[in-house]
Amino acid sequence: MIAAFKWSLIVILTFLSMMSNIGSLSAQNSGINNFWLSGYSSWGGVPYGQTKINFLSGSPVINYDSLEMDFRFTHANISDIAGNLLFYTNGVYIADATNDTMINGSGINPGAYVNDFQDGLMIPQGTLIIKKPASDSIYYLFHSTIDNYPTGFGSVAYYLRLTEIDMSLNAGLGTVTNKNQILITDTLNGGKISACKHANGRDWWVMVHRVNSNLYYKLLVTPTGIFGPYTQNIGSIREWDAGHAKFSPDGKKFAYFHYRFTGLDVFDFDRCTGVLSNWINDATIPLVVGNLGCEFSPNSQLLYVCNITNIYQYDLSATNVIASRTMVAAWDSFTQPGQPNLGAYLCYPQLAPDGKIYITTGNSTTYMGRIDDPDVVGVGCNVAQHSVLLPTYYFNTIPNHPNYFLGCDTTSSCSCLTTNSQELTNFLLVKSYPNPTIGPLTLQFPVQNEKGWLEIYNVNGSLIVQETIAPWSQFKRLDLSYLNKGIYFCKVSWHKSHGQLKIIVE
Repeated sequence: MIAAFKWSLIVILTFLSMMSNIGSLSAQNSGINNFWLSGYSSWGGVPYGQTKINFLSGSPVINYDSLEMDFRFTHANISDIAGNLLFYTNGVYIADATNDTMINGSGINPGAYVNDFQDGLMIPQGTLIIKKPASDSIYYLFHSTIDNYPTGFGSVAYYLRLTEIDMSLNAGLGTVTNKNQILITDTLNGGKISACKHANGRDWWVMVHRVNSNLYYKLLVTPTGIFGPYTQNIGSIREWDAGHAKFSPDGKKFAYFHYRFTGLDVFDFDRCTGVLSNWINDATIPLVVGNLGCEFSPNSQLLYVCNITNIYQYDLSATNVIASRTMVAAWDSFTQPGQPNLGAYLCYPQLAPDGKIYITTGNSTTYMGRIDDPDVVGVGCNVAQHSVLLPTYYFNTIPNHPNYFLGCDTTSSCSCLTTNSQELTNFLLVKSYPNPTIGPLTLQFPVQNEKGWLEIYNVNGSLIVQETIAPWSQFKRLDLSYLNKGIYFCKVSWHKSHGQLKIIVE
């Protein structure tokens, strides 16, 4: 008993000491990608208007909103580390946090296509936002349009463009300071702009693909400039296409999926050199013309491919990845109530901050699907079709969020250049709410790129709860209603970092 009391006293003192030493630290990067926006003009009233999904609390908080901006496929946004929305775009213009057009934010992606689609571009991954490395206020928007519209065949972009935003201007609402700068001139597949943090933890790789070739263009984004484009020929020769291009959360894999002939390509990716390697291809996926995509599981071990009518899962750790393909869901024929021609299909998937994968339905519906346990091999991943009810219609709108939380790869030959204090301290600030609690509790902590552990002790030092924390997770939800009322001590830990706090159960 004396030893147990001594341990609990140590925990209390350690907790108080940690709070005094790191109270000035925030949960680094806890926001950034927490908002998802979608929907049409609100003039018609519900179910028209915009849906705003906020993942900051650990669970999606879904609300109706009436924004000026309309959305189709193309959407990107970014928040500050506290989760406050900074700006967003539909590929036509940029809106600030007041939902007004940002200063100089109109007229991006000039051309006939934008003129005909003022209510939002229909280009998957047509925009992407990253913060300029080592800058406190400069953000880069990479974007493209369909430049062969309306006379050309297929979706072809002649340019990859850059627009620069300075958030220190206009009283913190931001101003576009450089617009539509051309970075690459060629015949590019429209959209599918993807990005991955460099192995140094600071810089970025941005990648696009050339039409009718197997050529990838890569840009290296650094504090001193954007270098390249560098090129690499690897993988399938692609015509124009629709689909997705995604990096795995750990940055070690890259997948490209589309419905035109060649299907799915998967590569290894070297974050240090930017080189793709070890190409594998699956051209046997049943081809369904339309809106389809791919996404990785939070632990980067599984890949999901949606082809509108089915969802397939690949085990990337298998000796034969292609042979591991398993169909984990088939469309259940559900349609939008009252609209029998609007099927809630299985289309564009996107990993969300709550560790689940959300899936658009392809048509203008008020539903999304969801994969609840995406790290689980086989049908145990639990595909829940049309399980997320939205307050408004939307049309395949899903944000193009790269993994903003990926840090330095200490196993690579590249030097670590990150300035992220999350990676430079062993102590992490852990938040909980509600606290005190009558049972339900959500823990929030900085994102880590490895599996972690959760432990809860009573005041006698006895371990009463022990669970794992998924890689890349920002949240851990618990139900402590079975515990006696009192004070408990919670510890979260990873190999190099840990945090702790006091929990009161009422």
